Amino acid sequence: MRAKSSAINDSTITVGPSAGIDPVTRTTGTDSGTATGRESSRGGLVLAWLGVLAFSLTFPSTAWGLESFGPWSLVALRTLLAAAIAGSALLLGRVAMPDRRHRAGLVVVAAGVVIGFPLLTTLALRTSTTSHAAVVVGLLPLTTAVFSSLRTGARPPRAFWAAALAGAAVVIVFTVQQSGGELSGGDLYLFGALLVCAAGYTEGGRLARVMPGWQVVGWALVLCLPLAVVGAAVALPAEPVRLTAHGVIGLVWVAVVSTFLGLYVWYRGMAEIGVPRASQLQLGQPLLTLLWSFLLLGETVPAAAPVAAVAVLVCIAATQRAGRDRRPR
Repeated sequence: MRAKSSAINDSTITVGPSAGIDPVTRTTGTDSGTATGRESSRGGLVLAWLGVLAFSLTFPSTAWGLESFGPWSLVALRTLLAAAIAGSALLLGRVAMPDRRHRAGLVVVAAGVVIGFPLLTTLALRTSTTSHAAVVVGLLPLTTAVFSSLRTGARPPRAFWAAALAGAAVVIVFTVQQSGGELSGGDLYLFGALLVCAAGYTEGGRLARVMPGWQVVGWALVLCLPLAVVGAAVALPAEPVRLTAHGVIGLVWVAVVSTFLGLYVWYRGMAEIGVPRASQLQLGQPLLTLLWSFLLLGETVPAAAPVAAVAVLVCIAATQRAGRDRRPR
């Protein structure tokens, strides 16, 4: 009983708006309420940016992990380790089972973010460079905003959509130009990953309004634990394993940071500032991934990268201003 009360208090503190209300449009009508809303918005932005930073290292870490493991083994071990951490946290916190009405949403998060996106992008990275795979992240913010609008009824203003489209266009043009204008064989995997991840982000952001973000991630991972155990048992004997320092570091990063800690701060940030606004911060993720690919993998970064970075940052600022200035009709 005590654990249940703690979970409710945590949810009240971190979520703010009630279910079904877009945090972007919520106003209090008082000076103190406005100040509190601004502090929450700033905190949500910081959390969402931390999530973007964690995710920006996912592709380079996956490339490192593939040095030691096959794609199916890597995804199974990644999910297994993250689920073990999440399950331990839930047990130590004596967290009650989620309400029945939230379980369908948790299945969507598990299928899209825990299984679908990691598996499809890992399969794609067998033939695609990490810089080319960044096209997925370039389209993901806009796709997530569309999914959120359809799922939750959020209606960002036209200025938001204009800035989001402009940012997506900059990233797409940049990444396609970098790859020579040709689509690789892994692009079908990448576009599939885009769709399932956008659905998982949207549903996770919605759930994080009514339950703590770490519990959203935790229960989604626990749901995948049986599949991870079976997958590891089948894939490890079938795929070669060559342990290297890079391979182990890559596995640990994608399991602990990308799959658990990164999703925790990301969902909590989305709960505080809204899914559409938070999703647009990911416009900067491909450019961060390019930086890490250069530093960690030795991939070439074109001279156009700084220009694209400035353009993307302008678009991010525009989406954040449009979302912040919006008022209820």
